[in-house]
Amino acid sequence: MKLLKKITAGTMILATAITANAQEADNTRSMSPSFGVKGGVNFATITGNDFDSPDSRTSFHVGALAEFPVAEIFSVQVEALYSGQGFESDIEGDFFGGDGKVEYQLDYINVPVLAKLYVTKGFSFEVGPQFSFKVNEEIDFNANDNDGDIDLEGSEYEAKDFEFGIAAGLTFQTDMGLFATGRYNYGLTEIIENSDAKNSVFQIGIGYKF
Repeated sequence: MKLLKKITAGTMILATAITANAQEADNTRSMSPSFGVKGGVNFATITGNDFDSPDSRTSFHVGALAEFPVAEIFSVQVEALYSGQGFESDIEGDFFGGDGKVEYQLDYINVPVLAKLYVTKGFSFEVGPQFSFKVNEEIDFNANDNDGDIDLEGSEYEAKDFEFGIAAGLTFQTDMGLFATGRYNYGLTEIIENSDAKNSVFQIGIGYKF
């Protein structure tokens, strides 16, 4: 009986030590930077009195991210994403002139810097500033063809090269590193000189963290 008690006590001590070491290893991993890739769909439009409720442009975003833990439930995440934005509209002699269905393509490299708060395991909210750098701008009167493109470079309607905005959303991540995210981006600065036009983009995406 004494031998059984000693074996039991020894087993419990060993199990406790193994569990403690495993938890310590998990904590070490959770506090290490992680990197990943992501992509998904954009539903983009532009707000402002100069635009008569344009339809959203359906496009995509894709890029990379890095997450830097600060505490057990808090981290900072930085991303670099190619993001297709703009809008679609039936234009009849309004802001850009001309008639017919057009797609205003306004694409950026977006760099959000997000404060990320974990409310439960794998589930987090994020919010922070976003810095956007324009890489493409054109009006397309035939979005499914190479014809009908109008380059706005040098015109009075050319969008600014830089935009400052805010991004907010939520993410659910599995233990395997796969995650799904939903986010809303809103531009705080006007995208075109002397107008109140601002970007408004909903994003739904998936990704993988290494």
